[in-house]
Amino acid sequence: MLLSGGLDSTTTLAIAVDEGYEPHAMTFRYGQRHAAEIEAARRIARRFRVVRHQVVDIDLRAFGGSALTGDEEVPRDRSVDDMSRGIPISYVPGRNTIFLSFAMAWAEVLGIDDIFIGVNAIDYSGYPDCRPEYIEAFERMARLATRAGVEQDRRLTIHAPLIRMTKAEIIRRGVQLGVDYSLTMSCYDPSADGRACGRCDACLLRLKGFREAGVVDPIRYR
Repeated sequence: MLLSGGLDSTTTLAIAVDEGYEPHAMTFRYGQRHAAEIEAARRIARRFRVVRHQVVDIDLRAFGGSALTGDEEVPRDRSVDDMSRGIPISYVPGRNTIFLSFAMAWAEVLGIDDIFIGVNAIDYSGYPDCRPEYIEAFERMARLATRAGVEQDRRLTIHAPLIRMTKAEIIRRGVQLGVDYSLTMSCYDPSADGRACGRCDACLLRLKGFREAGVVDPIRYR
């Protein structure tokens, strides 16, 4: 389970547990400015009693190219229409490919054939590595790239249960499963005391989702 500490990955974890999986969770400290999400992931992993929670250190600041790993300003106060046009500076080049590659390697070592990821292609910021065709392509590649796939004919499956859901639908599903969303962190630029900015794309999509779901967002905002 790729666990960022955000709303989507937490709901995905709840779905996996509800379906009977006993998850191992992997979180990345990749030089992101919103590193508070790592502590959120730790809280969530403890709440769901995952078998093991692995926090992996990689430094994507070495490449830059994103407001999340560099000095560029995080986009704020964009409309949903604006978010649907083009790929924003908050996109981290290669991030999901890197994350899934690490998960693929760990899954092969553990003898696991299922990887869960909380990507979404409906209410999202236009990232190319959140689309169904990307997930399908990575799954095909993974089956060619592993010893388990070549020698043992094991088929690695990438589960993305939220990919065609709106944020409101995701939240409603999480509420049904008893997810405590106060444990989560979605903001790209939180304050030092952990309050969400309420203005970045992630915050705006989250707030829109809670509003449309008719649920109060329990996290703290500035």
